[in-house]
Amino acid sequence: MAKGALLALALAGCAKNGEMAADAGGVAAAAVASPEGAFLAYEHDVQVQLPAEQIAPRIQQIAQACQSAKFGDCAVLQVNQRSGERPDGEVRVRIAPKGTEPLIALAGEGGTVQSRNTRAEDLAQQVADTALTKARLEKEHARLLSYQDRKDLKVEELLAVTARLSEIEAGVEQANKDSAQQRRRIDTQLVTVHFDTTSGQRSRSEIGEALSESGSILSTSVAFLIRAAAALLPVAIIALLCGWGIRTWWRRRRRKA
Repeated sequence: MAKGALLALALAGCAKNGEMAADAGGVAAAAVASPEGAFLAYEHDVQVQLPAEQIAPRIQQIAQACQSAKFGDCAVLQVNQRSGERPDGEVRVRIAPKGTEPLIALAGEGGTVQSRNTRAEDLAQQVADTALTKARLEKEHARLLSYQDRKDLKVEELLAVTARLSEIEAGVEQANKDSAQQRRRIDTQLVTVHFDTTSGQRSRSEIGEALSESGSILSTSVAFLIRAAAALLPVAIIALLCGWGIRTWWRRRRRKA
């Protein structure tokens, strides 16, 4: 019983702090359930290995599934795709919590989920601060509106009140935007899937790249040697002339001696 209680407290502490990491599979799948009333913004990073020819179609498949709301409300935020000897790519979406696991399962279908990291940021303090700021601004706005209706208000005071009302309205609008963004992060989850080729294909592509680059490496080396020889040639000529001159002078000196 004591061990069970300690485990429950540890899990509750992790949920409160809002930061967690999980391996691929069931552990990560269980970690996405947000506690009731929590303000947690979940993010998932997944590394998937697929055969090279399947990467581009899979990226399109995920993007289309998201855009068609196949797994619930979803928005495609970013799509990267690179071809060549070692094709890879990346898809980033923001999706309703219930669609997170089906989307990740689709990404890894026919391949290998190499790693998965799930983390959550606790936005409870940010949500509370935004609500407090909005309530304070709205209260001040109501007070200034009542003050603005006074008959004995001077022109300069009226101008000051009007300017402050404009500032307050801008502040309320910004608070509404912040609140909407926070709510969006809480109600949806950010999923980033990175695609790479399998280890065998990477090895073959590296060998192919090395062979294809061997010609350019050889030509670069030969060009370097030619440039080095051209640069050293004047120095060598001058050294030979100096040596010949010193030798001639030494012979003449010996003859005179």
